[in-house]
Amino acid sequence: MKRPIAYIAGTGHAVPRRVVTNADIAAMGVDTSDEWIIERTGIRERRIAGEGESLTSIAAEAARQAMARAGVQPGEIDIIILGTASPDHLLPATAVEVQTALGCARAAAFDLSAACSGWLYSTIVAESLIAHGTADTVLVIGAERLSGIVDWTDRNTCIVFGDGAGATVMRRTEKAQQRGVLSSFMRSDGALAELLWRPAGGGVTPFSPETFAQRKHYVHMSGREVFKHAVRSMAEATDRALDAARLTAADVDLLIPHQANVRIIEATAKHAGISMDKVFVNVDRFGNTSAASIPIALNDAVEQGRVKEGMTVLFAAFGAGFTWGSLVVRF
Repeated sequence: MKRPIAYIAGTGHAVPRRVVTNADIAAMGVDTSDEWIIERTGIRERRIAGEGESLTSIAAEAARQAMARAGVQPGEIDIIILGTASPDHLLPATAVEVQTALGCARAAAFDLSAACSGWLYSTIVAESLIAHGTADTVLVIGAERLSGIVDWTDRNTCIVFGDGAGATVMRRTEKAQQRGVLSSFMRSDGALAELLWRPAGGGVTPFSPETFAQRKHYVHMSGREVFKHAVRSMAEATDRALDAARLTAADVDLLIPHQANVRIIEATAKHAGISMDKVFVNVDRFGNTSAASIPIALNDAVEQGRVKEGMTVLFAAFGAGFTWGSLVVRF
């Protein structure tokens, strides 16, 4: 097992004020019901951004919490990495707007696009930057405002996704410390991209009256195929991270997976050999918040006392791209 180079010094999360229940979605005219959604996803409600709640404002709120808990001032942040698939603007990166909102004047800031794996990928990048000596303190955020790119007439997608942000502060470890990132793994397969994507909005297919009429500016998902690949990929991710850390499932105190679907979570835990009492689940309250999912769950677990000093936590994610990966972290 390698000596940790970087550790998570503080966590935070923020979600919009508005709660949208399954019954609320059914009342919009979507062909669904509370029972149908719970049975297939485990989701009971999600948060949806309203007026004045931008991705920047939600991300900045989560970041302030994480910075306060880490005891870090804005001037100490060297780099800000924002994992998102739903930026406030296509140009510039939302990370620079968050930087301004936080007053982190000396930080470099950039977005990272890996969909639901966004925070996990960003954390791996942050650790690498710290290991290289480029930074000592990195603010890593996963944030999404997916309600703006979801088709609210499509029950395959609108029942699943929610808005929110989670943040972590990563810092360089001292030589004597044993807490921090013990191993990481990430992988992609672009051949499967069209199973979960936004067909229009980029340089190849710009927005146009035709793309709007065909609803191509919204997220499209082939649910059954995505489910199959998610289970398989997250199983691989948990195996690879544990092997790299030279640990077994028995060494894991808590599994915090991407909160996409309770069935995927249960399948991932079963493959890893981790009982559900050692798995953190909050998909029922927040839905799938994509890149924000894991950091929201992490902070939720911290606030509930489920993550404590000395514990070993396994993270695993899967997202559009396809992208997937994992981390083993000792707190």
